[in-house]
Amino acid sequence: MTKPRVLISDKMDPNAARIFTEMGCDVDVITGETPEQLIARIGDYDGLAIRSSTKVTKEILAAAKNLKVIGRAGIGVDNVDIPAASAQGVVVMNTPFGNSITTAEHAIAMMFALARQIPEANAQTQAGLWPKNGFMGVEVTGKTLGLIGAGNIGSIVAARALGLKMKVVAFDPFLTPERAVEMGVEKADLDTLLAKADFITLHTPLTDQTRNILSAENLAKTKKGVRIINCARGGLIDEVALKAALDSGHVAGAALDVFETEPAKESPLFGTPNFICTPHLGASTTEAQVNVALQVAEQMADYLVNGGVTNALNVPSLSAEEAPKLRPYMALAEQLGGMVGQLTTGAIPRISIHAEGAAAELNIKPIVAAVLCGFLRTQSDTVNMVNAPFLAKERGMEVREVKTEKAGDYHTLIRVSVKTDAGERSVAGTLFSNSEPRLVELFGIKVEAELAGHMMYIVNEDAPGFIGRIGTLLGENGINIGTFNLGRREAGGEAVLLLSLDSKLPADVLEKAKGLPGVKRVMALAF
Repeated sequence: MTKPRVLISDKMDPNAARIFTEMGCDVDVITGETPEQLIARIGDYDGLAIRSSTKVTKEILAAAKNLKVIGRAGIGVDNVDIPAASAQGVVVMNTPFGNSITTAEHAIAMMFALARQIPEANAQTQAGLWPKNGFMGVEVTGKTLGLIGAGNIGSIVAARALGLKMKVVAFDPFLTPERAVEMGVEKADLDTLLAKADFITLHTPLTDQTRNILSAENLAKTKKGVRIINCARGGLIDEVALKAALDSGHVAGAALDVFETEPAKESPLFGTPNFICTPHLGASTTEAQVNVALQVAEQMADYLVNGGVTNALNVPSLSAEEAPKLRPYMALAEQLGGMVGQLTTGAIPRISIHAEGAAAELNIKPIVAAVLCGFLRTQSDTVNMVNAPFLAKERGMEVREVKTEKAGDYHTLIRVSVKTDAGERSVAGTLFSNSEPRLVELFGIKVEAELAGHMMYIVNEDAPGFIGRIGTLLGENGINIGTFNLGRREAGGEAVLLLSLDSKLPADVLEKAKGLPGVKRVMALAF
């Protein structure tokens, strides 16, 4: 039997190549190639191991006729065209937890550097100035650390801060009161955190909800003299607004490891007093790079030799026997989870997955993982079928699984219910022809829809003329409606409208829709 061939195209710990060899793969280490060179070479390989330098584009994938798996030693996969890889049947893996401690420690190091103005004091001392009276720092003991994002890395930062005798206030839409108690932090809304925190550190992915979460408006809400650290993602802070807040003295200091545009060759923040930065070093320690290299080698070799799937971003963990039956159910489950995740806000202490009829006869674990993946992916860009259950547990979410073998209105049904401050909310879906996912119920209202692409969700008063108004608004703005799905509780009562759109709904059109007579709620959705 021919051994699988693996190419390591980025600099990586040499032990990764050893693991590939020991687990039955032939491996070549060829780094620093141009895209053209990689295109000419990649057709010979079954696996491609990368870090951040190699950009796996559609063109490279088109030439990778034998490629079965791409492994990213690290978290971010912005350098991989995942849709193109999926379309070609290439599994994309990452190592989402291999550098969590390293990133958390870098945030703590940046906090100390800010508190004692270490970089500037070092520069002046080495320049022979001996500025002993020029730097009056602050202690971190007894201060309040505001944690924006309390997931894997954020929880490690919280533990370190508590060890330093700091108070920790955390804002995270998924942080439950029970999990906050377990972590030893105070759960708060964002405004409360901004008002209380002496230091603010960010540990959240960059999404539409978190982009510029520290905007000019929110920076103005912070305590005067606050110090801000970002070792998560560029784009979470309005860099121009942060520059103004530093210049005015409202923000006493800021430390960034990440920038909106990287490499950051220039920035409005460069040269600003009390500003320090590093070139995206959060994951750059010997231990972290060894960990992620070894993990990606083990995962890729296990897949190529044994068929095991671990930490894959575009396929579930499935046996060969289960896969054909479960895949359409998992597609439906992920869509339902994604819908609930987009339509609900605040902490979700409980999520229930109910399989009914034919669905109850299947292995429910991959279905549950798919629901959690769809739900959590609305808040995190590192979620996959494997780590979704772990992340749900970490966030204190209770996950319930229910099976009812007796069929109801549909021969097979999956229902996803979440406990919210407003009560229990649920969505349900079925399979048409045992293969085509369809939404059939939304928050108690019967509505049939295919969940795909860009969509618009509207709750409105059931009254004459409304459909015409929304159609006119979209038409005037050049937005074409693909499908139109309507449901209502009763004539003249509350109605739900789901529209599939040929293009993304612009923010200004969304705002106009909110102002239409009869509209109670309107959101843009994406699947």
